[in-house]
Amino acid sequence: MIHAVFIFNTSGTPRLTKFYSPLKTPDLTTTIPQRIFKLISSRPQGACNFLDVPDLDLTSQLNIDRSDNRLSIVYRNYATLYFVFVVDGAESELGILDLIQVFVESLDRAFRNVCELDLVFHFDEVHAILAEIIQGGLVLETNVGEISRMVEEGFKARKASYAAANPLSLSGGVMGGMSRGGNSNVNTPLSGLQTPIGWLTERITGFNAR
Repeated sequence: MIHAVFIFNTSGTPRLTKFYSPLKTPDLTTTIPQRIFKLISSRPQGACNFLDVPDLDLTSQLNIDRSDNRLSIVYRNYATLYFVFVVDGAESELGILDLIQVFVESLDRAFRNVCELDLVFHFDEVHAILAEIIQGGLVLETNVGEISRMVEEGFKARKASYAAANPLSLSGGVMGGMSRGGNSNVNTPLSGLQTPIGWLTERITGFNAR
């Protein structure tokens, strides 16, 4: 089972924190990520991506079955971001490494080359992408194309619903309108949503035609 997923920048600031096992005290939501980052950030560049952490005593801090007390950290470093998974012995460490790659590729497809700012300003969409991959600590989907399709459908439905209820709202967001970098020729599932200017123009034109 996957017990937690974290994304840190190189300064140790968490950009995503998701626990799939309940914590015994609320303060552990900050202390566990801090201790894990301190551990992995001090490792040399060529060190193994698998790490047993008996010194962290994670089993006693999570409400999990103590009979399976072998928790491991699996992580990968991409540019300025660390992707970290906390798993138990039921998970394949090599499989989790591949799953991290699937997560990163899914983020890249959604944000067109994901960067740290995307995780900051679109954290809800990052959680939505993760939810298509993992639910309740179990892996649901590993096909990047299928994950991207489901994420796009979810974004399209939410944005369309919001635009229908709020005609003056902007149709921004990761899937809306224009891609990062200003390339308006990139078609997205939401490129047809109406902006406030278009909505006002239609009504003014219709009023003047009367």
